[in-house]
Amino acid sequence: MPLPMPTIDHVVINVRDQIDAGAETFRRLGFTLTPRGYHTLGSMNHLAMFGTDYLELIAAPPGDTRRPDVLGTPFGLNGLVFGTEDSAAVHESLMQAGVPAGAPMEFARPVTLDDGTSGDATFRTVTLAPGTIAAGRVYFCHHFTRHLVWRDEWRHHANGAIGVARAVIASRDPSISGAVFGRMFGSDAIRDITGGCSLAVGMSRFDLLTPEALVNQFGEAAPTGDGRPEFMAALTFRTRSLDAAYDAMAAGNVDGFWREEGRVVVPASSAFGCALEFTA
Repeated sequence: MPLPMPTIDHVVINVRDQIDAGAETFRRLGFTLTPRGYHTLGSMNHLAMFGTDYLELIAAPPGDTRRPDVLGTPFGLNGLVFGTEDSAAVHESLMQAGVPAGAPMEFARPVTLDDGTSGDATFRTVTLAPGTIAAGRVYFCHHFTRHLVWRDEWRHHANGAIGVARAVIASRDPSISGAVFGRMFGSDAIRDITGGCSLAVGMSRFDLLTPEALVNQFGEAAPTGDGRPEFMAALTFRTRSLDAAYDAMAAGNVDGFWREEGRVVVPASSAFGCALEFTA
């Protein structure tokens, strides 16, 4: 049973035990964030919702032992999440493709809406086994209560962001993780690009670049990875307006950002270890 055509559900930036500082940072970057959520797994989050995908800031209480994947990993981009409407079929397909993954896991978080009503947002995820993609967590998310997640009042951002256009993985050998994605979605889903390879994910893409290619694209904004051979490094957001993105960064007193032809760039040092790029 082949996996479905890959689509992006969300991307995750790890702020570890600094949820207050993480939320303040991303508000200064011009994102509207949802109220703080508390997962039944023990983690906390804020979301920046877009048209069909979103950015998640994930954290856990200091000393919490339930989420070593949060507290035990570095700050920065650490989760790339595909969408699915059938988590059980995804798990079966991964097993058939020889891609190790955990059994589907269901969890929830309470949501209170602006009108005072509330409910539990529930999900089922299928996560690739640790180390399958050395850069970080890669998993599928099956939403059962989309009406509690994609709310229009949370989709409007001062920086004009309307979606995730790209996620970038830095790797000394991009072909290794590229081959895993090829087993998942077919070798024809992977194409060669300058400095690495790329997986088309709906209207977005995941680029796997050598560290040198990452620096060529992001310059001083690129994270170093602290010696890791592979790490999740950067995000590109589509914005309605580069002027709006630039003005939001200026209003937020964001350190080190710049604008050049076709994009606004925020260094990883100003975004919890993840370089950000805004393109129109």
